[in-house]
Amino acid sequence: MGASTRYRLGPRGRRVAVAATFAVLAVGGAVACEPGSISSASVAYTTDETVTKELNRQKAGVRWLTCTASYGENGGKSSPSARERTVATVDCEGETDDGKDITVDGKVTHAVDGACVRGNITAKVDGKVWFQVDGLGDCNSTTPPPVGCRPVEGK
Repeated sequence: MGASTRYRLGPRGRRVAVAATFAVLAVGGAVACEPGSISSASVAYTTDETVTKELNRQKAGVRWLTCTASYGENGGKSSPSARERTVATVDCEGETDDGKDITVDGKVTHAVDGACVRGNITAKVDGKVWFQVDGLGDCNSTTPPPVGCRPVEGK
C-alpha cells in the first residue's frame, strides 16, 4: 500500500536548480581555465545574484531570475585569446512577485564569482528601465578578475 507522490518545482525550486547547475559548471569549467579568469557560467551566476540583490534592495520583489552569458560573436563556443579584452554578453529573464517581466542585458568585463560584476548592465521591469549601472555587488572586497576562460598551456 505505497503511495506515490510527485513533487513539482515552483519558480523558486527552478531557480535553485538552475543556480546549482551553474555552480557545478563553474567549478568544472574552472579546472581547465587559466587562474584569474572566470567562465561564462560563473558570469551568468554572478550577474543573477547581484542583479537579484539590487532589484530586491530597490523593492522590485524578484520572484525568479535566470541569466545566461556568452563570449564573442560565436555564442561563446571557443575561448577568448589571452591577448584580447574579453567581454561577456549577459541576458536575463525573470518575473517580479506581482507578475511583471524582468529583463536584464549588458556586457560584463570583470566579475568576482557570486559577489560582483563590472561592465554595463541594464535592468528593466515591465519594459521600463529600473537601473543602468557600471558595477554591482561588493567590487571592493577584492580585485575582480577579467572574465573569460583561457586554456592553461599544456592542457
